[in-house]
This record gives sequence, C-alpha cells and structure tokens, in this order.
Amino acid sequence: MLKPFPRIGGPVERKNGYLPLEAYAALGEGRSVALSGADGSIDWWCCPNLDSPPLFDRLLAPEGGGYFAVTPDAPFTAEIAYRDGSNVHETVFTTPTGKARLTESLNSGPAGRLPWAELARRIEGLEGHVRFRIELVFGTRGDTAGPFLSTNASGRAFHVMGLMGLFRHGDGVQVDAEDDHAITAHVEVVAGQSELVAIVAGEHEPLVVAPVADIDRRIEVSCDAWRNWTERLGYRGRYRDKVERSALALKLLLYSPTGAIAAAATTSLPEGIGGKKNYDYRYAWVRDAGYVIKAFLRLGAHAEASAALTWLFRRLEEHGAQVLYTLDGEVVSDEEEIDLPGYRDSRPVRTGNAASGQHQHGIYGDIFETAARFVSGGGMLDLRSGALLARLADECAETWKLKDAGIWELPEPQHYTGSKISCWQALARAVELAEDGHLPSSCKDRWARSRDRVADWINEHCWSEAKQAYVMHPGSDRLDASLALAVRFRFGSLDRLTATCKAIDRDLGRGPYHYRYSGVDAEEGCFLACTFWLVEAMALLGQGDEAAQKFEALVEVLDRNSGIHSEMADPSTGAYLGNLPQGLTHLALIQAAATLSGLEL
Repeated sequence: MLKPFPRIGGPVERKNGYLPLEAYAALGEGRSVALSGADGSIDWWCCPNLDSPPLFDRLLAPEGGGYFAVTPDAPFTAEIAYRDGSNVHETVFTTPTGKARLTESLNSGPAGRLPWAELARRIEGLEGHVRFRIELVFGTRGDTAGPFLSTNASGRAFHVMGLMGLFRHGDGVQVDAEDDHAITAHVEVVAGQSELVAIVAGEHEPLVVAPVADIDRRIEVSCDAWRNWTERLGYRGRYRDKVERSALALKLLLYSPTGAIAAAATTSLPEGIGGKKNYDYRYAWVRDAGYVIKAFLRLGAHAEASAALTWLFRRLEEHGAQVLYTLDGEVVSDEEEIDLPGYRDSRPVRTGNAASGQHQHGIYGDIFETAARFVSGGGMLDLRSGALLARLADECAETWKLKDAGIWELPEPQHYTGSKISCWQALARAVELAEDGHLPSSCKDRWARSRDRVADWINEHCWSEAKQAYVMHPGSDRLDASLALAVRFRFGSLDRLTATCKAIDRDLGRGPYHYRYSGVDAEEGCFLACTFWLVEAMALLGQGDEAAQKFEALVEVLDRNSGIHSEMADPSTGAYLGNLPQGLTHLALIQAAATLSGLEL
C-alpha cells in the first residue's frame, strides 16, 4: 500500500541539496543498486556493478554530482511503495493539476539478468494532467572522469570513463537541450497516458539499442521474476510482510556474477552527521555473508544460501581467513579519499576499507556457525570444504589467546569478550560437526579442550560483578550490545546471559533503539541490528512478550519509507544514518521475527 512521504504529509523537500536518507528506495537486478528519491531523482547508481565508480553521485555531491530526475514541474506531494513481493517501486505524485505514477525498475529479462544495465522509468497519468521535467546529469564517476556525448548512425550515447550509456525515451518525451554535461527534457501526461524514459548502459562493451516498448515490457517481466522468488520463500511466521521486504532487500545485495553478498550498496554515508565515521560498505564481509546465508536458509532460499557459501569457502581457500573481500573475491584495497563534499558535508568520502588489514576472531565463529546451519538445513559439505574447516578450527585453537580488532573493527586491539565468545562458538560447532561426521575427527578432542579453555577464560576475566554483565573486554566497565548474540550461539549460563541482556538494554538503550557500546553516543547514531539482536536474545531466554514489544516498537519507528533500512538512526529524530540498504539490519530483523515466531534456528 502506498504511504505518504514524509509520513506526516507535506511536500518532499531537499535541505541544501540533500534528501533525508529515508527518502530513498533501492532498485536492483543482481548486479547493481540504484537509489531513487521520493522526489523522482536517482541520486546514486554504481554502474554496471555494485562496486563500480558511481555514474550518479548527487547523494554525496549535491552541486556537481550526477543524477537522473523525473520530477513534476509544479509543487507536489508523493506517496511511495514497492509493489507487493517485488523490488519494482512506485511513486504517485499529486500536483495542483493532477496525479501521475512513476514506476521504476532495474530490469531483468525472461532468462534472468540482462547482459547490459537497464534502468527503466515509466510515467503514467492517473488524474488530470501532470507535466514532468526530466534531467539527466552525467556524473564524473566519483570525480574521476569527464563525460562527453557522441553520435553515429545508431543514435546518441554518453561516455564516462569506459561506461557508455544510451538515453531512451518514448515519442511523447521532448528533449529540450543536450550537451556533454546533461540532457534535459519534458513530458506531460494525462489520465490513461504512459511514457517511458530509460538508460541502457555497459562498460567497455557494445550495446543493443533496445526498443522503448521492449524496455517498458521488461518492467513487468522483472516484477514477475521478483514475485516468483518471493512466493518460493518458505517463511510462515509472524511479521511476514516485514520479513519478505527485508528478504527482498538482502536479495538486492546478492551479487549474482559471483554469489558474494555486499554489506550495503553505498559508501561514506555518515554514522554521525559531520563526523568522520564514513566507510565504504560495497564489499563482502565474512560476518555479514555468514549471517545472510543463515537468514536465507531460514527463509528457504536454498539456492542463494548455497551460492553464497560456495563463494565464501572459495575465498577462504584463496586468501585465508580475511575480514572482507571484494565482490569478485579479491583482497580489499586500503582506504583512499575522494574529493567529494560527502552526504550533508560529512567528509571524508572513501573507497576501500581499512578493516582489510585487521584480524577479527569473529570470522571463525561466523564461518562455523554458517556451516553448521547449512548442514542442519539438509546440506552436505564436500571433502575439500571439510578439510578447509578443519584447518580453520586448528587456526582458531592456536590464536584465540591473541588480541584482535573485535566485531566493531576498533583501532585498539583488545581481548574483546565478543571475539573470545566467537572463538568458543567456532570450536563448539567444529566439535559438533566432527561428531556428526561432517569434519575429520582426528583433532576433535583438541578442539574440545580448547573450547573449554576459552569458556573458562571468558567466565574468569570478562564477567563483572559490579555491572552484573559480561563487559566489552577485561579491565573495562563498558558494555557491548553484540554480546546479546551469545544467546543465539548457545554460550555460557542462562543467568549470566539474562543479566547481560538486561544491562545492555538499561545502559545502551535509547527509546526503541540501542547503541553499539558504551560511550559511542557522541560519535554516531544507534545501531539498528543491535536492537534486533537483543530482541532475539530475549525471546530465546523466555521473555517472548517483552521481546515482541521491543520488536514492534522498532519496526514502527523504522516505518519511514518503502521498507529499506539503513545501518543506524538518530534516536532523537529517527533520521537514518549510515550506509543503506544495510544487509545486517535486514537480516537481524529476519532472525528476530523468526525467533519470535518459534521457528528453528
């Protein structure tokens, strides 16, 4: 059902050129993701791949950035929603003279993903008449190239650093001007009239000059494909509409050429406005991949889970236990800064990620928990994968005593409690897999001894009587919301875990939200996944009614757009912060909803 944006009604407005992050919907086809604002402007599109330099980057550069806007040429209000079961998005604009619908899709074909990128936008008159202005401003691919136009017998194309694109439109669209910087046009639709504008693009490759009617028809083909996928999901629990929408968001982040799962579709959206916590999330974290695989398994999306697990095992064989990889499976480069203003003047804008040089014990727990869930869901590990996991269990048993960067990738190495729990988790799952014949059993006893030593060390050094909770690391009185995950991992005593969750809720909670750890509130917003983790933990601890109340309170305040969620939110305003769509948020929602429904882990 369409909903007004903003929810309280009124016009869609930019502030200093920026839309609020919750104004965006995400479009995708398994290779790239575009962000379309509620005012009809696509302000972010990395094309042809999710991690390519951006073609449209007004999201980070409101003055000089590229964008593709289809906007009423009069004051308007907007109602927004995805089609049911689909990532095809609709916006209904109401102006003083009429009403019109904008339907948007990154298209696929009958056989799946197209060889080229095809961004289709259908404009339909519903009531009266509405005039639209159309602006296609060629981006500079992150301030790295100068665009230009070329013409031949087949048509007119724009070029930006190896990317060639065609602006396709119906007969009713009138082009007003075009040059090496932009194309401007207009169209007026009346009730019952439909027009189409689109971009067909590719990088270092010839392009088919697709007929406009074919592009328009592929919007419906794409919608049918999304709905067929959604209908095959096996989820039958509570909050089904929220779960399906989150599953569709995760599907957008599954990079189909390789099976990798991106953490998010954007870079450098700030965790705090004006701050420096602006990172590139267009990579595949082992942690996020593991969690998403488990969520797909829980939803019955076995093909996606298998593809992602295969991708993960191959990367581990090639590069060892890294924190993250590129979507093509390579080691991520160091951070570099790009000379763009950043979202709401939050610098720096970055590519690459410094976490690639870190060690995090959490990757061991994530890998083994993922493998265990895959097996419990009816999957089988091949001999090569079993040998790989055995080597990783040995590595975990040898290195668990070392300091690491922790789940939050902090610059100061510490004996983070969550990291030690992840080592325990990895060794515990390794023993269970070996006992069931999925791993070589020759080292099972050693893994069991190490598992027990890790547990003893945590209980001796990481529990605080004063706080009545496990603390962030020994010698600290800070709390860490990620320790709620220990309940799902089946670590420790229920009494201590219950007390820890109570302390997290008390000290890190802000209304329906929660911060990541003590003292971080001055630098960033609340981390949405943390609340869902706490909800799941409480449900597993037998506090189902209270957990459900927390879940419902959070999803209510997140109901600000078409269903795409970010990494964080400002607890005072509810405004979204951080990169989006954020896979970790959506998968944590799925896990919490499934656990509240009593479905098996």
